[in-house]
Formats: sequence, C-alpha cells, structure tokens
Amino acid sequence: MAKYLFTSESVSEGHPDKVADQISDALLDAFLEQDKNSRVACETFVTTGQVVVGGEVTTSAYVEVPDLVRSVIEDIGYTKGEYMFESKSCGIFSAIHSQSPDINRGVDKKTPTKDKFDSVGAGDQGMMFGYACKETPELMPAAITYAHQLVKKLADIRKEGKEMTYLRPDAKSQVTLEYDGNTVVRVDTIVVSTQHDPEPKGVTEKQWQERIKEDTIACVINKVIPKHLLDKHTKYFVNPTGRFEIGGPHGDTGLTGRKIIVDTYGGAAPHGGGAFSGKDPSKVDRSAAYAARHIAKNVVGAGLAEKCTVQVSYAIGIARPVSIYVNTHGTGTSDVSDAELKEKVEAIFDLRPAAIIERFGLNKPKGWRYQDTAAYGHFGRNIFPWEKLDKVKDLQRAFK
Repeated sequence: MAKYLFTSESVSEGHPDKVADQISDALLDAFLEQDKNSRVACETFVTTGQVVVGGEVTTSAYVEVPDLVRSVIEDIGYTKGEYMFESKSCGIFSAIHSQSPDINRGVDKKTPTKDKFDSVGAGDQGMMFGYACKETPELMPAAITYAHQLVKKLADIRKEGKEMTYLRPDAKSQVTLEYDGNTVVRVDTIVVSTQHDPEPKGVTEKQWQERIKEDTIACVINKVIPKHLLDKHTKYFVNPTGRFEIGGPHGDTGLTGRKIIVDTYGGAAPHGGGAFSGKDPSKVDRSAAYAARHIAKNVVGAGLAEKCTVQVSYAIGIARPVSIYVNTHGTGTSDVSDAELKEKVEAIFDLRPAAIIERFGLNKPKGWRYQDTAAYGHFGRNIFPWEKLDKVKDLQRAFK
C-alpha cells in the first residue's frame, strides 16, 4: 500500500484565539444556566491589555460580563503584568445587543406545531460534517489527537508547577504521521512551540533553548506519543525560532472562531466553515456538527466501517435537514452500501435542531460545559454526550 505523510496542529488554552473561544463559551454557559432558552451568538476579540465582547444575545438572564471575563483569563493563567495581558488589569468592553428579529422568527416558531421537534427551525443555512475512524480508541484521527494531548500536557505541567516552572500559557503543537494505507506506522515530525520565561542570569539563550527542548521531549512528548511510533528518524522541532517569550494576546490578537480545524478533525475530514464557540445550540453550525460526529462515531463503533464521514445541511428556519450524506470511503462492510447506511441513519437519528438539543441536553449541560469544548477539541472526549456509543446496537440491528 502507498505510504504518505499527514499533519495536524493544535493550540493550547493560552493561545489568543482559544482565549477568545473560552470567553465566548463561558458567557454562553452563564446565559444558559439562568435561561435555557437564551439565544446567543457571541464573539470575543483579545489583544494587548484589552478584551472586546460583542454579538447578539436574547435572554432573561443577567451576567456581569467583566467579572466573568476576568475569571476565565485568570483560570487560563494570565495573572502576571509582564504578560501584557492580565486578568485583573485588562480593559473589557462589551458590545452585546439583542438577536435580530428576522433570524428569531425562523428559529422559534410562533404558531403551535403537531410535533414539538418541529417548533425550532435551523438558526442558519449551511452544511456540517462529522467524522470518525479507528485510528485511536476515541475513534478520532491520530494526528489531531496527539497534537491536542501535547498542548494539554504542557498546560497541565504549567498549572501543577512542579516541572518546567518557566512555562507561560501560550503554546502550539504539530504532529506529522507516516501512514501505510490507512494504518499509522510512525511519527515523522513533532513541532512544539511553547511560551517561556526569559533565560536566567548566567545562562545563554542557546543553553536555555536546549534545556527547554530537552525538557519538552522528556516531560511532554515522551509522555504523550506511544513509544512504538517514535524512532531514530523522528524529527523534533521545539521553539524553532529560538525564542518564545512574547505570546498570548500581547504577541498576536485572538478572535473567536479562528481555529475551526483545530476544533474538529485536524484537516482529516471536510469542514462546513462554521465556527462553534459562542453559539447557542439553535445554531446548527454547532449542534448539527455534534450530531454528525455522533452518527459517524456510532457507525464506526458498530463495525459498519473503518472510517465514516457524515454531512448534513439545513435551510434557515426549516427544522428538517435539506440533505444527509454518508461516506464510508470504501471501508464499509461488503454487504452494506453507503446508500443503505444513509437510509438507516435517517431512520435512527432525528436531526431536527430541537431533537438534537433534547438528545444531548444542549440547552442545560450536565457534567460538562461549553467552555470545556473551547480548548483541546470538541470531539474525542467522553465527557461530551455526542461522544456516546449509544446507537451502536440500533445500527447493528438495522442490518441483521
């Protein structure tokens, strides 16, 4: 079979775009906690010493926006003035107003419907994708899974404060895997860029960077990447520019929704283009993407395919999807066609927004928060209800 390389990247919770995503989703959590019917489309912009929150919110809830924003920034770790972006001193500007009535009239039906799930129309048009494969136990692509784990490990080490005490919140990772057909055979390249304190007195910049590289390989990479995938030819690039002191919103501006590939499948699957963070579940950009992942994961979990892509599309104000598409990429069982699989999927999974919201408890999260989704990926972690393999038996029975 043909060999090839494939790469995915991730960023830490301290990356400026992820700071913005977490603020937007923390606000969503706060609105939904008080009013489960809140309509939220919230964007956040962060830069040196400044946070701007804007968007459309219709709710009966009251949220003290500055206090909430500061608590998110503090939890991430921006707590020192030398970072030039600090929780207690940054300026916060709120430009939130109510949702457009032209959008709301299509989402919340004013006249009664026979079926309660027809009462909520899609919040916008668009197409959403879900994906699953057998590369990891989480049924996620391996490259994005390892990339997430690397930056999550860096954050855990930083917060524990026992090793690598020089770490700062911003970080990025990139993992290149070598495949033989559909099988991961080795890690070709690992890139880690982690923000850090200046070198101590008496230590040269070169010595400092060598220490950071050695620590990163020993404490992070070797603890995350399976040993059998690393070999003498694996390439390691740690802070390849040689210095990464200036970072976070001071080093680069951050904006909600700019890391949509990091949020999903690392480029291993298509993306409809809609961001997730800051949007309530009536927005199918978010809820239908979760539902599509749920379908794809259960198809693979049921043993009906080695990999599966699901696309679902909507028209604004219309509850039922315009189209559903299922592709097993030639890995499906020989006696089940993709067309047959699509028919069973339509019968088993209700993809109307109100049905998705009820199935996953999206307007009243239990045991998870939207803020939890805003760093390290929206998929592949079992705390989220759309990751449940609860339709496997239904799918298997459908093809007996």
